[in-house]
Amino acid sequence: MQNNRREFIRNTFGTAAGIVLANQAATASNTSSTESMYAEPRIKFAVIGMNHGHIYGQVEAVIRGGGQLVAFYAKEADLLAAFAKRYPNVKQASSEAEILNDKSIHLVLSSAIANERAPLGIRVMKSGKDFMSDKPGITTLEQLAEVRKVQKETKRIYSILFSERLENKATVKAGELVKAGAIGRVIQTIGMGPHRIGLSSRPAWFFNKEQFGGILCDIASHQFDQFLFFTGSTKAEIVTSQVGNVNHPQYPNFEDFGDVMMRGHQRTGYIRLDWFSPDGLKPWGDGRLTILGTEGYIEIRKNIDIAGKEGANHLYLVNQKETVHIDCNDVELPYGRLLVDDVVNRTETAMSQEHCFLATELAIKAQKYAKQLSI
Repeated sequence: MQNNRREFIRNTFGTAAGIVLANQAATASNTSSTESMYAEPRIKFAVIGMNHGHIYGQVEAVIRGGGQLVAFYAKEADLLAAFAKRYPNVKQASSEAEILNDKSIHLVLSSAIANERAPLGIRVMKSGKDFMSDKPGITTLEQLAEVRKVQKETKRIYSILFSERLENKATVKAGELVKAGAIGRVIQTIGMGPHRIGLSSRPAWFFNKEQFGGILCDIASHQFDQFLFFTGSTKAEIVTSQVGNVNHPQYPNFEDFGDVMMRGHQRTGYIRLDWFSPDGLKPWGDGRLTILGTEGYIEIRKNIDIAGKEGANHLYLVNQKETVHIDCNDVELPYGRLLVDDVVNRTETAMSQEHCFLATELAIKAQKYAKQLSI
């Protein structure tokens, strides 16, 4: 009976009904966002620096993958207090050095101020541990060169959690569909990253370009990751890019709009980012990704389907036969499990090291050479 079920799914996978069936069949082994599927911890990990709230998603990803959070440290008392409240049974270290010198810790996570992440990652790798950063994981070409050098010398993992792909269920599902040939050969990706600015809740470093890296270095790192992943490009270049501060003159070192055109391996891509999500939108942004193929296209509405279906994680597939909507809320998020696999096995299943560095390099170059826009 099991073989008959597999054969049925295989035979119908090319249709919308088959895709939905396969999606539903995969839900049985899924676990909640805060629960590990493993009876015993596979690795021990710690947190150093938590200046962005993304750290909580990073932690949960590794816990799901079988990691045990054993220590945390930050310089800011308020951030420490908030983190301790979330994880009351985890040790608060007295210093960064205490964590780096603890040989039982395998992996360090950080969402420190953006331009401080690469120097921290270098110290982590030199201490014999692997590192996972919030994006952007690196903010300058000089930092990138040093990170590449130390990573090559130490053979440690330097991973960046590009959460718009790795922690978005609809985007994970799109990866499965593209790999299965659901839309033929990918021609182009279009990534949109609108955000709500929330001025009253932002720290000072958020408005300092030297610290946050610029809008393309920061937000567009997500879209560069997706472009490389969905097109299968291992080489790429920036065609043109532009940035501007068009509506926040009170923050002269800030950028609220940017866009990029790129190409790689006979594939093309376009990216648009902004800080103009209006307060009338329920989530923080109407993030979207369109993947154009020779036999159809996929559109992902990551956070909301305005005037459409409720909730998030919407995927629309259009091919030569039909148009179908796939609810992806039950799709497994594999990044945390695969990263822990890599820490244990010294492999590159979660993300190749070169992919991580190339996505980062493209974001930094798009930022560095962007034309200034005035609207």
